[in-house]
Amino acid sequence: MQPKIIFSLFLLCSLDMSIVKTQTLQTVSDDDLLELIRDNEKLIVFFSKTNCPICSDIEKIVENLRDDFKKHLNAVSVKTVNSHLARLYNPSKDPSIVFFRHGVPLLYSGPTDENEMYGFFEKNQSPAVKELTDKIFEHMTQAATGATTGDWFVMFYGASCVECQRLHAVWESVGATLRGRINVARVDASLAGQNTAKRFHVSKLPTFLFFRLGKVYRYDLPKSDVKSFISFAQDWYKNSKGEQVPLLASPFDEVVDWCVELIKFSISYGLDILAIYPWIWQIGVAGFGLVALTAIIAIWKAGKSRPAKENKKDKKSK
Repeated sequence: MQPKIIFSLFLLCSLDMSIVKTQTLQTVSDDDLLELIRDNEKLIVFFSKTNCPICSDIEKIVENLRDDFKKHLNAVSVKTVNSHLARLYNPSKDPSIVFFRHGVPLLYSGPTDENEMYGFFEKNQSPAVKELTDKIFEHMTQAATGATTGDWFVMFYGASCVECQRLHAVWESVGATLRGRINVARVDASLAGQNTAKRFHVSKLPTFLFFRLGKVYRYDLPKSDVKSFISFAQDWYKNSKGEQVPLLASPFDEVVDWCVELIKFSISYGLDILAIYPWIWQIGVAGFGLVALTAIIAIWKAGKSRPAKENKKDKKSK
């Protein structure tokens, strides 16, 4: 009897272990998901769908990697079905896997393979996209002064731009894929990067600009997926017309531009801007005088240098 009891206990333990191994991912609601994103430093979410043929294959991979994600990346793995938040991290309608690092989402866009997925997340446990502002843009990119820091692919976004928010995880995936080869960054065109956006004539959001060797190339392809962005940065930009990177505006240029915008605003709303701000005409006169003085100095220097050349010719003839 004793051997039978031992054998039965062994079977029960084996059955229990198999149940643990085949345990499915925890399914969470949108409200629970938002709490998990807020409370966990690292979180891996599988956005699944009903009636989805490939979802079971993807879910199986995440299940197999769940223990490794927890042990080596300290990341919790969950899934959500038909989530209303799915499009916030992936504009396409396909099922997706998103890796949240301190709330920053990274969309996985590689093949359905365990090694590829784990390797991609392991290499990108920290955000890949740099945040640039007016104060550091030129220093970091050196777009107009030599480009010694390498090529830069920059997304101009705005806090109120819904499409920009939907591309956050996509843009992180672009940065992660190009990490070490091309710098990927973003600029808030409505706040800290307003002057930079104006410098490059950014009129709509989002806008994507690729900077290489003193020239800027505008991304004008109709697709906004990871593969298209990477293709453009690596080779397709050659099919786009490159523009010379404009130099930084001087403080005087910024004041003049501000006055011009103020005058345009006054005309649009029928305001007498000179009556409200009488000192604006003084700035205009000063600006015109400075330009005229610069031109006079240039002409004077050119005229002064000519006799010197003629004197040298006379000495040689003698």
